[in-house]
Amino acid sequence: NLDGVNYIHVKVAGLLFVATTRVNVSPSLVLELLQRIARVIKDYLGVLNEDSLRKNFVLVYELLDEVIDFGYPQTTSTEALKSYVFNEPIVADTARLPPLGPAAMFMQGSKRMPGTAVTKSVVATDPGGRKREEIFVDIIEKISVTFSSSGYILMSEIDGTIQMKSYLTGNPEIRLALNEDLSIGRTGGSVYDYKSSTGGGLVILDDCNFHESVHLDSFDLDRTLSLVPPDGEFPVMNYRMTQEFKPPFRINALIEEAGHFKAEVILKIRADFSPTITANTIQVHMPLPKYTARVSFELDPGAVGNTTDFKESTKKLEWSLRKIVGGSEHTLRAKLTFSQESHSNIMKEAGPVSMTFTIPMYNASRLQVRYLQIAKKSKTSNPYRWVRYVTHANSYVARL
Repeated sequence: NLDGVNYIHVKVAGLLFVATTRVNVSPSLVLELLQRIARVIKDYLGVLNEDSLRKNFVLVYELLDEVIDFGYPQTTSTEALKSYVFNEPIVADTARLPPLGPAAMFMQGSKRMPGTAVTKSVVATDPGGRKREEIFVDIIEKISVTFSSSGYILMSEIDGTIQMKSYLTGNPEIRLALNEDLSIGRTGGSVYDYKSSTGGGLVILDDCNFHESVHLDSFDLDRTLSLVPPDGEFPVMNYRMTQEFKPPFRINALIEEAGHFKAEVILKIRADFSPTITANTIQVHMPLPKYTARVSFELDPGAVGNTTDFKESTKKLEWSLRKIVGGSEHTLRAKLTFSQESHSNIMKEAGPVSMTFTIPMYNASRLQVRYLQIAKKSKTSNPYRWVRYVTHANSYVARL
């Protein structure tokens, strides 16, 4: 609040979306509205970045004019807005900028879908009037894990979403089948009174919610969801899980005094997942004592794609790894030099170690899409179905 004006913002794909108000409004309402505005703009432009916004300023202004009237939200549905907004988006050069969002993790390699797969507008037609027949389903999970100093798990949680983006013509009905042994609620039930088809259930979700287009008529029987997907990207299902799961990484941190003005830090990361899977964009941070003056680093022999740094302004150790293959182990040794003699326990003044990462084609909850069925009248039509998994670190912390 500044001079009687409330400023509320969200950060999406490196861009800031800001709302201002002079009245006392619900902050959660405005935050949700800003997230939905960002999603609508992405649906129309195909890719959300500074270049696409600059090129489509008039279209974005037109969208905002329809979404909000006199300061009151009207609609954030891409499908409903198609009746009022007719401008065609100007395609941005996505080759110059790295793709944003979970789908970016799947745009590498010859056996993967092309980089433009999900960076096209859902409202614009392809050159030559061709129709795309594709549907994308992403299972995106953010995991939070806290380890004790001895390596035991103190807290673990998964926040997940099943995200869908459809390029199918004619709005056909979709049937999405999940694990048959899925249970909702710690005792197998939930506020929806859903019961597991097999009783115990290997995958136990604490709670979940569904998009308004999802029909749950047969969910009790065979764990299938039926829906007619609206235009644009939308979450089919959001879920939360605190059931014990195997964390993808183990972090061991050790700090030892090596004299009155010196200490040594040893960080070890072990990847506890299949060697066929590769994690990328791994960042490790560790706060050091405030009187740390200098840090020298030592990596494993032959280590490739590793960078280390000591941020003197924040007194933080930073370790970046380009990729980690499942089953591998990586070690960093850091020798600290202090500007004054340490009179207290260094362990209390350093840490905890925090870690961020992304793992494509991996999900910790074991929630699976068994099949994706599209009700099409034409027998010759065979739309492409892309089902992908990705896991992000929401909060991954190891105490010293």
